[in-house]
Formats: sequence, C-alpha cells, structure tokens
Amino acid sequence: MTTIRQRRVGKGTEAAEDQPSEETNVKPDGKIPSDCTGGKLWNILSITIGGIVAISLGLLTSVYVATLHENDLWFSNIKEVEREISFRTECGLYYSYYKQMIQAASIQQGLHGLVYDNKTESVRTINILERMNVYQEVFLSILYRILPIQQYLEPVYFYIYTLFGLQAVYVIALYVTSWLLSGTWLSGLLAACWYITNRVDTTRVEFTIPLRENWALPFFAVQIAAITYLLRTHLQPVQERLTLMAVFIATFLFSLTWQFNQFMMLIQALALFILDCLDMLPTAKVTWLYIIQISGLLLVCVLQFFNSMILGSLLISFNASVLIARTIQKNLKKGGLLNRLGKLLLHVLVVLCLTLLINKFIKKILNLESDEHIFKFLKAKFGFGATRDFDANLYLCEEAFGLLPLNTFSRLSDTLLFYVYVFVLFLMAVAAVIVAFRNLSGSKQVKLMEKMGECTITLKPDAAYSLVHTVLFGCLALSTMRMKYLWTSHMCVFASFGLCSTEVWKLLLKCVHLYTSQRAQVIKYSIPIITLLYISYKFWPGIMDELSELREFYDPDTVELMNWIKSSTPNTAVFAGSMQLLAGVKLCTGRTLTNHPHYEDKDLRERTKQIYQIYAKRSPEDVHGILRSFGTDYVILEDSICYERRHSRGCRLRDLLDVANGHIMDGLGENEPDLKPSLYPRFCEEIKRNLPSYTTHFTRVFQNKTFHVYKLAKHK
Repeated sequence: MTTIRQRRVGKGTEAAEDQPSEETNVKPDGKIPSDCTGGKLWNILSITIGGIVAISLGLLTSVYVATLHENDLWFSNIKEVEREISFRTECGLYYSYYKQMIQAASIQQGLHGLVYDNKTESVRTINILERMNVYQEVFLSILYRILPIQQYLEPVYFYIYTLFGLQAVYVIALYVTSWLLSGTWLSGLLAACWYITNRVDTTRVEFTIPLRENWALPFFAVQIAAITYLLRTHLQPVQERLTLMAVFIATFLFSLTWQFNQFMMLIQALALFILDCLDMLPTAKVTWLYIIQISGLLLVCVLQFFNSMILGSLLISFNASVLIARTIQKNLKKGGLLNRLGKLLLHVLVVLCLTLLINKFIKKILNLESDEHIFKFLKAKFGFGATRDFDANLYLCEEAFGLLPLNTFSRLSDTLLFYVYVFVLFLMAVAAVIVAFRNLSGSKQVKLMEKMGECTITLKPDAAYSLVHTVLFGCLALSTMRMKYLWTSHMCVFASFGLCSTEVWKLLLKCVHLYTSQRAQVIKYSIPIITLLYISYKFWPGIMDELSELREFYDPDTVELMNWIKSSTPNTAVFAGSMQLLAGVKLCTGRTLTNHPHYEDKDLRERTKQIYQIYAKRSPEDVHGILRSFGTDYVILEDSICYERRHSRGCRLRDLLDVANGHIMDGLGENEPDLKPSLYPRFCEEIKRNLPSYTTHFTRVFQNKTFHVYKLAKHK
C-alpha cells in the first residue's frame, strides 16, 4: 500500500457595470468622482489593480499546490518508478498515454498507437482517443516534443506544472465571476481566499494530478465567468458575440477533457430551463447557450470518432427537446398567473416526454449500453429497488459516491464560508421567489414599475443564474461526495458576491428600515475586509506550518513488484489483477492489461467482473479458464483485497462477488434467503496453500508482504 511518511534527512476594484445603477463609480469611501474623467480614471485604476490581484492570487495558488505536492512526496528526489506509482488508479492510466506519446519514435507513430491500441485491453484492439478523454495528454506530449525544453525540464514536470498552472486559471475565473456579480474586485479577493483556505474541500489536485476533473474544472469556471458576463444587460453586439465565442471555447474544452461533462452540463441546462420558464433570463441568450452546449458536445463527438455515449447523452436529448417544445408552445410567456402556471406545467411535461423519447430512440438506433451502469447506480442509490448488480454496488460501496459527510460543513464553517453562504442563499432565494411570482403574474402595472425602476426587490439575470446554479450543484454534492468540488468552488464565489453586493445589503437594510446609500456602501466594504482579516489571522499560521511539513513517498512493496515485472517478464506478457493496480502496471512497465479503471464500456465492465473471480469462491479450473480466455499470462493477487477490512461486511469486494454469484457472504451477519453456500473455497486464499489442484494451473513466481504473482499454465 502507498503511504506517506516523515522525510528522512539524507540527500540533499470596481468593475465598470454595463447596466445603470445608482452605485456606479462609487469609491470604497462612498464618495462619487466629481466629473466623468475622474470616474473613468478611477475605473481604469480599479480594474488594473483588480486584475493584478487576480493574476497574483492565481499564480500564488499554483505555487502553493505545487509546493504541497513536492513536500508530501519529495517528488524531486524519488525514483522515476516511485513518481509513476504516485499517480494512483486511473490517474496512472491517463498519464501512461502521455508517456507513450513522449516515447514514440514520432508523433504520427504515437497517434497510431493510440488509435490502434492492443495493450490496454488484451485480445482486443481499441481506439483510446474514441474511448477516453486523453486529447489533453496528446496535445501536451506534442507540445513537449516541439518546444526546446527537453534539456531543462523532464516530461513529468512539464505535465504536472501544466496542471498546477491550470489551478491559476481556475482561481482567476472564480475571482472574475465574483467580481462581475458584485461589481467590486474585493469580492473576487474574498472568493479566492476562501478557495485557498478551504482547499481540502475545493480541490484535490495536489494528490490526484492527472484526474480528468483537474483538467476540466478550470474550463468550467471560465465558462461560468463568460456566462455571467453574457447575462448582463445592455451589452453591445460585438461584446455579445465575443462573449458567446468565449462560452463556446470554454464549453468545448470542458467537454473534451472530462467524460462526465454531459451530466454537469445537463444540470447547467436545467438551471437555464428553470430560469427561462420563470422569465428571469433573456430567452434569446438562453437559446444560444443551449445551442453552444449541443454544438460543443457534437464537436467533441467528432474528435472522439463519433463516440456513441456522447450521441446518446441526456444533454443532447434535453436541449433538443426544449428547442422543439418552445416552437410548439409559442405563447408560453403570455397570460395571467394561473394561465402561465398551466402552460408551464404542460411545457415541462412536453420537454420531459420528448427528452425520454429522443434519448430512447437514439440509444435504440446506436445499440448504446455504455452508460447503463450509471443509471443502475442512480436507481439503487435513490431507493428505487435493491440491486445485486455488481457494477452498481461497486459504486454504491465507495465513499466517494456516498452522501456528503457532515464534517464537511464544520470545516467550511471554520472559515465562515458556510455561514455566509447560507445567509446569502436565504436572502437571494426569497428575492428570487418574489421576482418569479411577479414575472408569472404578468401584471402591466408591475412591468411599468420595473421600467421606472420602482420595484423594491429585483434580481439581475447573472445573479439569478448563479443562485440556481449553486442550488442544483449543491443538491448534486449532497447526494454524491465526489461531486462536491463543483459546488464548493462556486460556494466561494456565491458567498463572496453576496457579502460584497450592494443589492443584498440594500434588500436587508430596507427590510429593517435602515437603508441609506452611504450605509449600504460602508457595510459592503467593511464586512468583507473584516472577514478577510479574520481568515488571514486564523489560517495564515496553519498554511505556513503546512508548507514547512516535509514528508516523502514510501511504497516499497509496489516498487519491488514493478521492478520485478520489468526485469523478469517478457514485454508481451499479459497481466490480470485489480483495476487500480493494473493502471500502475501499464504506466510503470508497459505490459498488456486485461482490464483497467476507465469503466465507461459495457464489455470492459463484464470483463472486469470475470477477472475479479480471483477473489470469489470459484474452482481453480474455472478461474484458470476465465483468465486464459483473456490471454492472461500472470495474475497479481493483493492481500489488501483478499483480506479487506476497509469496508464493512456487504461492501467488501469479495462480498459483492459472492452476492453476484449467488453465494453466502463470509463472516457473521445476515444473508438473503436465496443465497447458497459455495462448493469451493475462496480462490485468493486457497491458492496460497499450494494444493495440487491449484499448482497444476498456477505457479507462484513472485511474493512480498502485499502482492502474490502467479504464472498461468498454458495447457489446453
């Protein structure tokens, strides 16, 4: 098992608003510039300072996470095999394609090796570019080959520094989004500080560097910033076109770098749909965003050799359904309250039915089953019947796919983030309900008041989108812990925007009859500054201690295994074992695998279940036959899986296999009545006894405290 141990000493502003507002060009002290020239100079100075602060914070975050990574692993000092082992599970698989491209004789040969790959899945040739989102590795490897940096920078450092550099883009995008929403760069500063001080819950880039989300989320943040700007009123046509282009590019890059992009953008599309139905966003801009999502995803589909999982995505079906339904119901936003509600209900039903029909039709035509495990998992997770499906239970038993732990909120509360977030969320939700009701009422008097600027409660389109976005992604995070990083980063933006927003304080002060323009301005700046001082005072010493703590990578058993494989097995050898370990085997040794952690393929999922019979109660003849059917030469057994204690009974891998095979689980506890005792003992335990029935088929060739490697007999 990989561990981290203590290191031994040895080797040595104010943004210019497009919409008119009574607070335009207001200085932090509440004074208004005396003339137009003074106001312009103030805005230029403020934007310049805000921009410098944004870039500085982004770069500091990048250096911060890079330093943490170095301090945790002593990355600069450990051997290459140890560096590669530190890219655990699927991270190692993705990085292996970067390494493969770097080591190829030419770029063309490297691309050919990815398009016609026969080492990732034995006895099969697959197209890696079609199956996986690895274009970023391809691009980065080509860039490394053509730039004159080989003498100064190792390939692994070029790779990890790029990912850490993207963290700078991420923080700057969050900063800009908050700045655009509130009108002051002080809000962006607070958002960035909250992101950094809540690092445990906002990012995991320093220890899962090649993970797809670490590539994708910075582009998602850029897309949200661009959408926030797009939703402002009074944009010039040129500004709108450029912003739409920025949204498209960010959407495309986000979609290209993460296989779960379609589900994240589906939630985003739902947010747009809700706000459009409630007349809180301009319909024309929402339509453009629907089209951008579809076109970005289809372009990725083309680049991924018409990946059927993309064509069968719910996002494409949903967006197409919304556009079709809108052409059918042309007078959706006319009439009184009851009339509008009836039309909206019918509209929602039409969109839902069309989405299901279109999606069902596409999947039927394409014979698509690649994503069925996700829907099985969701069905079981939300209580729509128990399941014995191995793949669904594999997800259900992982902590990352469970509910968000309650201690997350205590950590977020320590920095005041959660308290401020709930406060702002409550005020904004109340305002949104009032505005939505007013919009649906469709009163001519209300519309006249809106034009005259006499409505007490208003909600700008960008703020409305941010509200629904954070609510929907909050629901996702609460239900699935792994997705919390999509919520917590936006939580920083939303809370800082509310704390620095004139509209929020104006609404609150008017409710208690204490509103004056000067009082709102004083609070708008003083509360965030006090919050920043508190965060700095409380967390700066902890950050310094964290940066001074030195540890090193330590996993001698895995290092020994990888070195043995490289030195004692032929290059063409095929290895079977757990998905997580085999990803490391491919990266460190280049040997052929039977299975791997990229689970978005039905045949691979079935193959993995069959390979995992090495941990089930099966006869040696059965296991040997299964492994040889996939061309296996060597099988690696792990004690940490065979004698697993990390999960409770019912969630251990061996329990999942027993239930799927119809066998009674080990240990004390209840079993379902139709489960039967197995005729055979557990394979991974019994093989170690070296009984003749096992040694006929398997010969142990390597052993240490963690791993046991057996060579398969090739008799027919």
